[in-house]
Amino acid sequence: MGTIGPVPITESLIRDLANLKGERAPVISCYLDVDGRRFVRPHEYELELDAMLRRARRGLAEGTNGTNGAQADRGVHALVEGDLRRIEAHVKAGIDRSGTRGLAVFACSSSDLWRVIELPVPVRNRVVVNHTPYVRELESVLERYERFAVLLADRQRARLFLFEMGRLVEKQEQFDQLPRHDDDGGEWTKDHVAGHTAAAVSRHLKRAAAAGFAFYQDQGFAHLILGAPDEIAGELERELHPYLRERIVARLPVPVGARDDEIRQSALDVEERVACERQAAVVERLRQAVGAGGSGVAGLGPVLEALVARRVNTLVVSEGYEAPGWRCRSCAWVGVRGRRCPVCEADMDQVDDVVEEAVEEGLAQSCRVEICRSDADLDVLGRIGALLRF
Repeated sequence: MGTIGPVPITESLIRDLANLKGERAPVISCYLDVDGRRFVRPHEYELELDAMLRRARRGLAEGTNGTNGAQADRGVHALVEGDLRRIEAHVKAGIDRSGTRGLAVFACSSSDLWRVIELPVPVRNRVVVNHTPYVRELESVLERYERFAVLLADRQRARLFLFEMGRLVEKQEQFDQLPRHDDDGGEWTKDHVAGHTAAAVSRHLKRAAAAGFAFYQDQGFAHLILGAPDEIAGELERELHPYLRERIVARLPVPVGARDDEIRQSALDVEERVACERQAAVVERLRQAVGAGGSGVAGLGPVLEALVARRVNTLVVSEGYEAPGWRCRSCAWVGVRGRRCPVCEADMDQVDDVVEEAVEEGLAQSCRVEICRSDADLDVLGRIGALLRF
């Protein structure tokens, strides 16, 4: 499965990657921060890449990565080295950084895997050599930057914005002129004029709501942020399709004529708050489930046991949490102790990061995966937990 060039990041892409396995050789996963605000010249991020590749090669020589130590023959080493060189060549050939701040590359020539994902957000620098792609960083990015829309309206004008990965990717606008009565000869009463104008405003809001629903059908988004003066905000919300009303997360105190950059920053501030609130709610559900017993588990060992038993509904992991462990190639058992598999009694492989194995296993089981940043309550629970199906 060879895909060359930029690939949009989606949940289905992450799950597809998580289900891939290196056949004759391990998979190389490379994440590189190329943000121009941190690395003004390409040479600066190339030095970061060189250092990561040196560490990967040292691990390859010492047998401390996904090459199974002494079992890795020269052919496997040659395949991995070829993939490392291909990643290096791709980066040093030049990256268009006008819209790219992070890079994710997955390579395994023995499995015909080559995927380059250019991201408009930075990532943590790392190279991982493992039997499957390292996807936790992508999962974290996707959760942090959900696709959302902003609908701004006043009595005549409506504007729609779609944001993805923190950048504006689509916008629409409509304008409905209010009726003028400066040439009616004074025949219309003040109340008549006011009623005529109110009816025109109502029609405008209906059109704005319909445009919002068409925007949702065409583009799709997780959240909607509304911005409108108080005197029309309630009516605008009532006119929205129920699918849109249930996606409203906040009202934005930004006028309809605001600059795009101002709208973007205000909307991102709202989304950051919404993400923090959602994360806190998930961790609180986990804390209560663990306290009640039966519907939740916490700590690496219990979570891995629940994954093996296919009991996990939602996997909750602290960003950056890593721990060594074991995985059985024969039956896919994962745990914190080895070397003999407790299920099939085969010799298991020691892995540097069994937490990543847990994330991949959770995605393979269609579990919801929540990557949490800087949550003290989750840290107290052992930095990993699971809400259970049964």
